[in-house]
Amino acid sequence: MTQGTTTDQPSPEQQPKKPRGGFLGNLAFNIIIPVVILSRFNGEDSLGPSLSIVVALAFPILYGLWDLRESGKINPFSVLGVVSVFLTGGISLLQLDPQYIAIKEAAIPGIIGLAVLISQRTRFPLVKTLILNAQLIRVQALYDALAAKGNTEVFERRLAQASMIVAGSFFLSSALNYILARVILVSPPGTSEFSAELGRMTALSYPVIAIPSMIVLMIAIWFVFSQIHRLTDQKLETFLVDNN
Repeated sequence: MTQGTTTDQPSPEQQPKKPRGGFLGNLAFNIIIPVVILSRFNGEDSLGPSLSIVVALAFPILYGLWDLRESGKINPFSVLGVVSVFLTGGISLLQLDPQYIAIKEAAIPGIIGLAVLISQRTRFPLVKTLILNAQLIRVQALYDALAAKGNTEVFERRLAQASMIVAGSFFLSSALNYILARVILVSPPGTSEFSAELGRMTALSYPVIAIPSMIVLMIAIWFVFSQIHRLTDQKLETFLVDNN
């Protein structure tokens, strides 16, 4: 008989929405399309310097807002990204000194780095929350295994060290952002040359800044996962959530 059976599987209504778009969507709307517009359509015979900036920045803004709606929750990093784009557009259209864009470019990752460090003093450290995700790791089983070995405090120290690594990557990104903006943005705002330089900076920010930061984050995750095996004497797979 099947009438009395229950299931632990959440209903479709209870399941959290997953963000859509993925890597290719982020790459296209945040990098490729804005770069093409700023580089190829900034002349007076096409969109012009000011309108090209408006059109180019509209793509990451709209994509960020769409992603927030589709994910079903507010992602503070996505919000920070949209705010960053708004600031870039505002500074450019108001024709302020390019150094303000350099300061803004440095401030965003700097703020994230500080948030990582400050969160270490709270009940919900950002890096711990990111890595020990209940959708990925059976957290209670992990801490039971750590307690059985008497290594809970050691693991918490390793998580704190991983947080320092991640925060350091954002501070490095902050410095690189500032240097990149100061080196590339040399033309007066409101000119087609400035729009092209803004596009060049956007294009270079991915290989010069985003990829190294992502590599450091992957190193931090690998460091924590390696400690799980070392401190519990069990394979990582033992604590992974079975999504089948």
